[in-house]
Amino acid sequence: MSTAPLLGDSDLLRALAPEFVIVIGIVLMMLVPNLGNATFRLPVTNLRIPFFLGGKRFSWSSHPRVPAMIALVTLLTALAAAAMSQMATPITGLSHEVCVLSSGVVVEDDCGISSTVDMMLRMDGYSRLFEMLFYGAMILALAATMHRIPGVDPEKIPEDRFKDEKREGIRIQALLNNRRQVDFFLLLLMAALGMSLVAIAMDLFVLFVGLELASLSTYVLVAFLKEEDAGSEAGVKYFIVGSVSSAVGLYGLSLLFLWSGSVIPGADPTLSLAGPEGLVASWAAMGADLDALAVAGLAFFMVALCFKISAVPFHFATPDAYAGAAGQIAGVLATASKAMGFLVLLRVLVVMAAGGSAEAVWLPVIGILAALTMTWGNLAALSSRNPKRMLAYSSIAHAGYMLAALAALGLGTEESSAASKLLLTAIIFHLCVLVTFKLGAFLVIALLEMRGGGTRLEDLHGLARRDPLIAVAMCLFMLALAGVPPLAGFLSKLLMVSGIFQATVSDSVSFSNFSGAFESLHWVFWLAVLIFINSAISLFYYLRLVVVMFYEPAEGSGGRLPNAAFLRIAIISCALGVVIFGFGAFSDHLLILAKNAAETLL
Repeated sequence: MSTAPLLGDSDLLRALAPEFVIVIGIVLMMLVPNLGNATFRLPVTNLRIPFFLGGKRFSWSSHPRVPAMIALVTLLTALAAAAMSQMATPITGLSHEVCVLSSGVVVEDDCGISSTVDMMLRMDGYSRLFEMLFYGAMILALAATMHRIPGVDPEKIPEDRFKDEKREGIRIQALLNNRRQVDFFLLLLMAALGMSLVAIAMDLFVLFVGLELASLSTYVLVAFLKEEDAGSEAGVKYFIVGSVSSAVGLYGLSLLFLWSGSVIPGADPTLSLAGPEGLVASWAAMGADLDALAVAGLAFFMVALCFKISAVPFHFATPDAYAGAAGQIAGVLATASKAMGFLVLLRVLVVMAAGGSAEAVWLPVIGILAALTMTWGNLAALSSRNPKRMLAYSSIAHAGYMLAALAALGLGTEESSAASKLLLTAIIFHLCVLVTFKLGAFLVIALLEMRGGGTRLEDLHGLARRDPLIAVAMCLFMLALAGVPPLAGFLSKLLMVSGIFQATVSDSVSFSNFSGAFESLHWVFWLAVLIFINSAISLFYYLRLVVVMFYEPAEGSGGRLPNAAFLRIAIISCALGVVIFGFGAFSDHLLILAKNAAETLL
């Protein structure tokens, strides 16, 4: 894309408003905390002119709360810009579409994937909804970080060392927390920018750049608390496994690039999903005669995506990463990062690899991954007594549920074609509501971590008596994760199972003859049955947390949890979201947004 019209084209600025807002926030994050009274002297004169970047910092620019405020305002503004971009049509109508070509030209309301040549970016209901999901998750994590890594007024930190080892440790920790404020929130904004780029990219190379920008930021965030051994170890494992998976994915993209130029006569190699010579057109032109190079490239690229969504057997770094990271960062990995992986998976498999040969290519693989992922995730969570590891395995299981719905999308039957919209709506809706109960549960863990807990089941003992409001919120999160009605988790699972039934059960099937009816069912139908079985298994470890909170006596002093105002507001907001997105007007509006996003993708 040409960079010349970036600042002069108002249409381009408006189309990429959320991304530009985040870029401005990143620049401000680098500049504002370094503002000071620096000056320089004009040659041959005694006149000194201030240039502010250096010298002794101002009291307001050196305050440790400044980076958090910059990040909060940036994410809130980007969230508002993403929402406003879809208000050109009513909420019940189709989404507003804008695409950006490689030349920098902006095209509105005419962004057909097969007709627009050289489309690089596409902003529509699908991409904007995921962007709002990313920003919302980041805002909640930011609220937790303001207390999990608190900034202390520099004037309140003694300059002289204490002889008492405990008091000196507190002083050093306060100094350390102040120095890491800019780094943490800068990484958070970089991750948000990478996820935004993934959401709007229509070229797989651009998409991969965004994927790596977000991934590298999260690798550092996992190991950010360097004084804790678990965090450093988790960060190293996550980085090594993630780097290998990214290398494999990049190799897959190189194979797809080489293959794309050999299918359509006279076409140049490309990684674009759009245009008459893009990957979508090339895959359609291939027909039923599958090319080994194309299949290998897609398979290698899926390895990187399976790591992002924590699908078995690419999940090995997930439990360690979640357990070693701070609670709020683990929540971002379980929600925003996972949603990013599914965003790409849906765009690649549904848009590019759909068609008559889809079932032969990726349907059996996705089905096997779904069965293994949901079953292994729930069985592993049963034996875990670390709440963070338990939630990590629960996140793996939820990835399996969504993979089962994705498998039903690959069916080539008339019934599955009618159910595609419902299945896509269910997956997108589940990813959205997952932010409320999954991230909410990790925020409760972050609150426990402020007292040195959160790593043992015993840390939750007696929570109902110590802090009733937080205990009730955690109870709602566990019930929603289990899929108990009428909470949001039940509605999302119900939609996925209904979509699988609609896609696999033909109207011509007669259940008067049970043996014949079962023989006529597609094997994907049994994935829906497996969702029911695994949901029943998950009730045990979810309710175990509820039991210890309400019936077990608290260990030690059993004092109330910290009065972290912003973190508590975030937890209560998540608890309210679990309820209001389960039934009523708010769930209807979110379902409409998810339905519009699904229609846009299809």
